[in-house]
Amino acid sequence: MSEQYIAQVRTTAVVLAGGTGQRVGLSIPKQLLKIAGKAVIEHTLSIFQQAESIDDVIVLMAPGYVSDVEKIVTKAGLTKVIKVIEGGSTRNETTERAIAALGEGLADGEDRNVLFHDAVRPLLSQRVIKDCVDALDRYQAVDVAIPSADTIIVTRTHGEDGAFITDVPDRSRLRRGQTPQAFKLSTIRRAYEVASGDPNFQATDDCSVVLKYLPDVPIYVVAGDEYNMKVTQPVDVFIADKLFQLASTAVPQPAGESGYRELLTGKTMVVFGGSYGIGADIASLAESFGAKVYALGRSTTGTHIENPEHVDEALSKAYAETGRIDYVVNTAGVLRIGKLAETDTATIQEALNVNYLAPVQIARASYKYLAETKGQLLLYTSSSYTRGRAEYSLYSSTKAAMVNLTQALSDEWAGDGVRVNCVNPERTATPMRTKAFGEEPVGSLLSSEAVARTSVDVLLSEMTGHVIDVRQQDPTRGASEASGFEQALASVLDRQIDVS
Repeated sequence: MSEQYIAQVRTTAVVLAGGTGQRVGLSIPKQLLKIAGKAVIEHTLSIFQQAESIDDVIVLMAPGYVSDVEKIVTKAGLTKVIKVIEGGSTRNETTERAIAALGEGLADGEDRNVLFHDAVRPLLSQRVIKDCVDALDRYQAVDVAIPSADTIIVTRTHGEDGAFITDVPDRSRLRRGQTPQAFKLSTIRRAYEVASGDPNFQATDDCSVVLKYLPDVPIYVVAGDEYNMKVTQPVDVFIADKLFQLASTAVPQPAGESGYRELLTGKTMVVFGGSYGIGADIASLAESFGAKVYALGRSTTGTHIENPEHVDEALSKAYAETGRIDYVVNTAGVLRIGKLAETDTATIQEALNVNYLAPVQIARASYKYLAETKGQLLLYTSSSYTRGRAEYSLYSSTKAAMVNLTQALSDEWAGDGVRVNCVNPERTATPMRTKAFGEEPVGSLLSSEAVARTSVDVLLSEMTGHVIDVRQQDPTRGASEASGFEQALASVLDRQIDVS
């Protein structure tokens, strides 16, 4: 196949959303269930929206709910979705309808790539999508699968006596199938045409149709991911929600020196906690690239973020002087270590006021300004947010609240174009940390400059509702380039002992 031909082949993702919520105990299709603040299908469609190798998306939705998906698509700005049509009464019928829709408008001899994906697999990675599309350069059919960690048994039921084992296949050869399943449109169409002549035709996935009815077509297997789970049972809803909550997002690519200047010149940034540490470094960096920055702190400007009047005054001044506020950043916080039963009321109140109530007030006061510019609010959490531990109850719990606040506000403000994100630095060399822990070995901590650079990258990105890890694996950026879920799974134990 020539490179010119490959470049011309369009790739369409077909999201199969014809299932119901019966097994999850719902009165609505499970793909409309909200997880991490969004419908499951919105998470799934957003993945394909972001995929560079996907040109457009078609949704096959359960009958009676097409308009619900259309509303989600419009509100979320999912521009790659070109059709939402009703699915059939069976998986086979739904795929056949998709094939018919895909063939509309194609010239004779024209082909395209198609990826069939379950709408209720909202944790699909960009890596799997790319691997599937790349594999279609060489193969006509592609499946996605992972090794089975469990022993698989074959059983036979003997009346009222129940089930008995009849075989135990070699686990080393067994794989658990996932989606997407990818095909050349001409191949999957031909497989279904042949299958239509079989009066007993029935299949639960599309690769099995190719395997049975086009036996000469090899089906290549792409390595899947453990977290590419299918939300089918009630427990899956809980697991998926927790994965979204714990998962961090890969750091966005830096804009480069000229890019920073182009994006920041003429913009207004307000930084609470800007006296020193990460906040001061963000302010300095943004200012060096042309932004008008208001760096506020109790030791420099006398701004106490726990005082709502101080917050309102700071924002009003910035707006009055520049006519806009594009970015609001809050890095301020206090770290108080000790057993809760031995902590006095004043210390408890301080932790709640500074670490929780102040960010809430900053968010509330910033909203009207950020809605005007379609700007972004950036908050900060700690690596301890995933699990509280002894003597850090106040700090860990308030930092967990920042993650939930971020996810809630990103959903609440999405319709107004306001983005909200949360940076999660690994242990960082800041005056607050030094005060709490004293001097620590050189090289054991992130630099505040590295966290500041990543923070600016986040501010200049289009992402919203994300937790962005900043870690030491990448010495040039201070951040890991692994996918968000890989970061979450790999670092969950580290987070239990780290305190930023």
